[in-house]
Amino acid sequence: MSHIALITLVVRDYDEAITFYTDALGFELTEDTDRGNGTRWVVVTPPGGAPGTGLLLARAKDNAQAAAVGAQTGGRVGFFLHTGDFAADHARMSAAGVRFLEEPRHETYGSVAVFEDLYGNRWDLLEPR
Repeated sequence: MSHIALITLVVRDYDEAITFYTDALGFELTEDTDRGNGTRWVVVTPPGGAPGTGLLLARAKDNAQAAAVGAQTGGRVGFFLHTGDFAADHARMSAAGVRFLEEPRHETYGSVAVFEDLYGNRWDLLEPR
């Protein structure tokens, strides 16, 4: 059986990304290993997520990668954070300074609101029905 283990998210700075994902989104820092030459292997995982599934936070190495920070999905929602308690997570994230781009919506598939991470990547906070 196969599964997606890590998705790379290109970031400006390791520590600011770790702070956002752990403090504002409630992710867990599951690995932070120095790889030498100023690079690190940094993995954050959502609480209660599937074992072995997370985001690899990779600092941009050159101008081309730096240009992709915050625009990795061309302005579309590219990441989907499922929750079992939409109202509580929305309130907690809002209080932590997460920028929601819309008011919560209650659709046939569930409760949802689009938010941006600290770089402008768009995410759905989603509680499926």
